[in-house]
Amino acid sequence: MTVNAVLSQFQPRTRGTILSLLIAGLLSAFSAAAGCGERDAQKRVEAEKAKMEAARQALQAKAASSATSKRIAVVPKGTTHEYWKSIHAGALKAQRELGNVTITFRGPEKEDDREQQVALMENLISAKYDAIVLAPLDDRALLLPVQQAGAAKIPIIIMDSGLQGQVGKDFASFVATDNEKGGSMAAARMSQTLKSSTAGGKPKVLILRYVEGSASTALREKGFVDAIVKDPSLTLVDPKRYGGVTRATAQEAAENLLAANPDIAAVFCPNESTTFGMMLALKARGMAGKVTFIGFDSSPELVEAMAKDEIQGLVVQNPIRMGYLAVKAAADALAGKPVEPRIDTGVVLITKENMNTPESKELLSPDLKTLLGETGK
Repeated sequence: MTVNAVLSQFQPRTRGTILSLLIAGLLSAFSAAAGCGERDAQKRVEAEKAKMEAARQALQAKAASSATSKRIAVVPKGTTHEYWKSIHAGALKAQRELGNVTITFRGPEKEDDREQQVALMENLISAKYDAIVLAPLDDRALLLPVQQAGAAKIPIIIMDSGLQGQVGKDFASFVATDNEKGGSMAAARMSQTLKSSTAGGKPKVLILRYVEGSASTALREKGFVDAIVKDPSLTLVDPKRYGGVTRATAQEAAENLLAANPDIAAVFCPNESTTFGMMLALKARGMAGKVTFIGFDSSPELVEAMAKDEIQGLVVQNPIRMGYLAVKAAADALAGKPVEPRIDTGVVLITKENMNTPESKELLSPDLKTLLGETGK
């Protein structure tokens, strides 16, 4: 039924009153609806304002944090070996814990490029970094840029490999492995293994060195050589041959040494690249597992070789701990806190017998992808 049909049932005067009431009701309903709409719109506007204010406060907090955050550069000898990746992981762990520092990890492309590392240091000084953690490629060549950083009031922490400067004057602290001890541990393991596997004679022990100017590996070589020379039951073969910074150059040097000394009973290498290169050379000549082999540092391939009895021991550092403690020391120096002049990060000998303990697994096979934030990449 239409509105007109309903109204026709009433007197004209009554019809006018009813119509007026209907119109008033409709206007009231429209007004109420409009009011609800306005209130909803107002609520949405207020919600957006609240979001914007929260975002503004977050940006202000971030800006304040950035303003107080200290920039610490970590300069390794290189960036490709597992060892340096572990150093990076330790540095990032310290960054997460400290909360008020930002880490820049930047090293030379090759571990024998002294000029590039010197240039990196000069750039970091010019960029006014707050502190620098350095693993010097050369114990002499990096002294000048370290002194220049000191003149610019930039605290320096030396890690991994020594520098011919003065702690407390040229740099705040030296964070590293006791490398000479690591070399002597390798010699002790070798002597023990040879005495139990050979009968009579004086077995020949070969050493493939790393590179000249590297203080850390020079100390490992010294610790090993000094201990072997003192053992009257062994004969040291040390042609002063250096493997170089890559696995390829180390393999070439190792093959030449093995060709010239086919009657060796054992061999020692002072770092990951020389150990890997020697392992490849021994395999190529059918000598893997037949020669007592002690290496330094680890990688998945070296761990696998030890499980197969192709390597009788790996002297292992704790590079994650080293990177972590070096950054912590840099942060303490920036805060004016006392810093120990020498921080020993530890060294252990791992063999097939103890390689599966939780402690050994953590050192041999750290989850670097997770620690470096590369999961899913």
